[in-house]
Amino acid sequence: MRFIVRRLVLFVLTLWAAVTLNFLLPRLMPGSPAEAALAKFAGPGAISPSEVTAIQIMLGVPKGSLWSQYLAYFGNVLHGQFGISYTFFPAKVSTLILQAMPWTLALVGTMTIIAFSLGTILGILAAWHRGQTADTASTVGFTFLSAFPYFWTALLLLFVFGFVLGWFPIHGGYSSTITPNLSLGFVLSATFHSVLPAITILISSLGGWLLGMRNNMINTLAEDYIVFAEANGIRGRTIALRYAARNAILPNLTAFGMALGLVVSGSILVEVVFGYPGVGSLLYNAVTNQDYPLMQALFLIITVSVLVANFTVDLLYGILDPRSRA
Repeated sequence: MRFIVRRLVLFVLTLWAAVTLNFLLPRLMPGSPAEAALAKFAGPGAISPSEVTAIQIMLGVPKGSLWSQYLAYFGNVLHGQFGISYTFFPAKVSTLILQAMPWTLALVGTMTIIAFSLGTILGILAAWHRGQTADTASTVGFTFLSAFPYFWTALLLLFVFGFVLGWFPIHGGYSSTITPNLSLGFVLSATFHSVLPAITILISSLGGWLLGMRNNMINTLAEDYIVFAEANGIRGRTIALRYAARNAILPNLTAFGMALGLVVSGSILVEVVFGYPGVGSLLYNAVTNQDYPLMQALFLIITVSVLVANFTVDLLYGILDPRSRA
């Protein structure tokens, strides 16, 4: 119980620090978000003070002392209110994020889980059969594929299977002739459009999970308790899965928690290349257009997601390895 309380207190303090830092950073930058917004909406000509005031009110530019702004910001965060987007005016930032989040969770989240699960299983098998043909082929092959940058793999798949062969669409998350809803036609269209982005993410990330699990397994298989289990005639499958894999997976599990926390940020380069309507594309547009409210909200959500994932992994780590609770 003390282990959980310590982790919970640390989580709350870190979360408070993240929210505070997210509030301060835009205000410590040269200029201000308000000036960038005014320059964007005012155009090349000079504007009068009354017009400046009207634009500030329209955009919800904060007023008052820094402390009053901080209290107002903290209250808005608790209520999920992040202001109005400069890029997609007059859309609310929270509405834009809620629209983009399901696309990213469905694509990046699903492929992260599949890549981790498949890479872990292949890593266990490669380590157990180390030095054999299957080990060499899987390790070298997937490591070679993972060495290519995300965007290069995405562009290659897009050119070959989308442009040259015409097997898959080259842009968007669904057909332009279909209205987004929960119908079977829309689900099939969205799934079809996500094939190439999903393959890109899988190819680019699978090798890392495989190689990490293989190396952890090889180190664990050299431990004395594994040698003792083999000497006692325990079946190889039992040793590999019940004894070696359970301890070897702990470092990979930590990395998996970080990867899950970063799922909400999307795969920016992949989403931009394929024109996929996820959080990654939204973040790219926000940075490109200096949309401070949208950037601030996205950075906060990403930070909170990573903290929640780390907290969950800490608890799971304590269950799998009781020594960490000391």
